[in-house]
Amino acid sequence: MKNRVLPVLAFLLPLSVLSGTGAFAQTVRFQTNLGNIDVTLAPESAPATVENFLKYVNRGAFKNSFFHRSVPGFIIQGGGYQFEGSVKEIPSDPAVRNEYKISNTRGTLAMAKLGTNPNSATNQWFFNLSNSNASNLNGQNGGFTVFGRVANTTGLAVMDKIATVPVYDAGSPFDQLPLQNYKTGNITAANLVMVTSITILEPTPLISPNGVVSAGGFGGFASAAPGSYIEIFGSNLAGYSRAWSAADFVDGKAPAALEGVSVTVDGKPAFVTFVHPAQVNVQVPEDVATDGAVPVVVSYKGRSSAAAMLSIRKTAGGLLAPESFRVNGNQYAAAVHHSSGAFVSNGTIPNVADAPALGGETLVFYGIGFGPVTPGSVAGQVAVGTTSVTTPVQFLFGDVQAEVLYAGLVPDLVGVYQFNVVVPSGLPGGDVQLRVLSGGEPIVQTLYVPVQAPGN
Repeated sequence: MKNRVLPVLAFLLPLSVLSGTGAFAQTVRFQTNLGNIDVTLAPESAPATVENFLKYVNRGAFKNSFFHRSVPGFIIQGGGYQFEGSVKEIPSDPAVRNEYKISNTRGTLAMAKLGTNPNSATNQWFFNLSNSNASNLNGQNGGFTVFGRVANTTGLAVMDKIATVPVYDAGSPFDQLPLQNYKTGNITAANLVMVTSITILEPTPLISPNGVVSAGGFGGFASAAPGSYIEIFGSNLAGYSRAWSAADFVDGKAPAALEGVSVTVDGKPAFVTFVHPAQVNVQVPEDVATDGAVPVVVSYKGRSSAAAMLSIRKTAGGLLAPESFRVNGNQYAAAVHHSSGAFVSNGTIPNVADAPALGGETLVFYGIGFGPVTPGSVAGQVAVGTTSVTTPVQFLFGDVQAEVLYAGLVPDLVGVYQFNVVVPSGLPGGDVQLRVLSGGEPIVQTLYVPVQAPGN
C-alpha cells in the first residue's frame, strides 16, 4: 500500500492566518489606594510608546509611585515619582518619539512631555478626564500621544474619584498635588494617591459564537467525532502563531499544549496542532462522550474561556475538499492519482493541471472523523503501519459502487484517514457525483470527481 501524504499536509493548517499575529493589545492594571484602573493599550497606534511604557512596567519602576498632579476637569498625572518614606524621582529611559494618532478624549491614557519638544516623553503619563481635552491637546506640541484607554466603567469611576481628591500646593513640581485626609504637616503615603503597582493582565480567551467547527478543509461541520480535527475561532486564544512540529512529539505522542495553550473537549485534554490569537486547532481525544453536545474550553496562561458546545457523534466523516476546489458551484474532492501523486482535476480548479480520473485506476482520498481503527489509536498518536476502520466505508461514483483497497489511517500522520479507491470502469465523462457512506449513513458533503470518458 503506497500513500501520498504531501498533498494533505497543507490543508491541515489555516493558511489564511499563518502570516503572523499582528499587534497584540494587552491590558494593564493600575492598582491604586482608591481602586483599580484597567487600561487597554493601543500598540497598533503607538507601538514605540507602548513598548517604552511596558519597559517601565516590567521592571517595576512604577511600584509605589503616586499621582503628583491633578487638574480637576482636565487630567490626573503620575509616573514620575515614587514615595517610600520619602520622595524620589523615577529614573527615566531615553525619550520616545511622538506618535499622536488617537484623540485625547475622556478615559484615554497619554504621555506627558516637555512643552517645547514633541519627542520628549519618558515616564510620565496622564489620564484625560474630559472630552474637551481634545480641543487643545490634539494640536498642542505635535499632539499628545494616547497609548491606551480605560477598559471599563469601574476604571472610569476610580479615575473620577481620584480627580475629586483635594489639591494642595506643596511646592514645585508638586504645586497641584492631590492629598487625602490632609491638613498640615508631613505628607505620608496615606495622604498621597498611591499607585502601588502597574501589572500586565493576561486576557481571558474568548470563543466566538458558533466558533467551533471541524477542520475547514474537510467540510467545516458543526459536529465532529472522536479523533476529528476541529478549529476554534475567537480572540485572546494565544499569544503566538505556530503549528506543532516534530520536536513537540514525545515517543510519537502529540502535544496536549502548545505555547501555553491547552484545550479540553468534554473535560478531556485535546491535542493542540496550531495556535494563533484568533484561532486554535486541536484533535479531539478518543474518550469523549458521543451522544450529544460537549463543552470545549480554551486555556491560555492560566485563564480559561467560557465553554462552547460541540456536537460529538461516533462518526462524522469528511473528505479533504478545500474551498479552493469549489468551482462554479461544484465542490470537488481533493482526490489524488495513486500513480503520480497529482490532484484529480478537469482543468478548472485554480493552479491544478487538467488530470481527470480514468476508469480502473486507483485514487487516494483523505479524511477525518471516520471513527476507530484496528489496530491502534486514532487520536494523539502517530500512526504506524497499516490499519483498518471498524465502521465500514463505501464509495459510490454516481450509483456505481467502487472497490475500496485500503481504508485506514495514513502512516506517519496523526488521525488522518486514507482511502485507496478504484474508479469504476465505464463511467460517463464529466463531473461525477461522489457519494460516501460511513456505517451505511451518507456523509454531509456533496462532492464531485472529474472523470474522463472511456476511449478519450
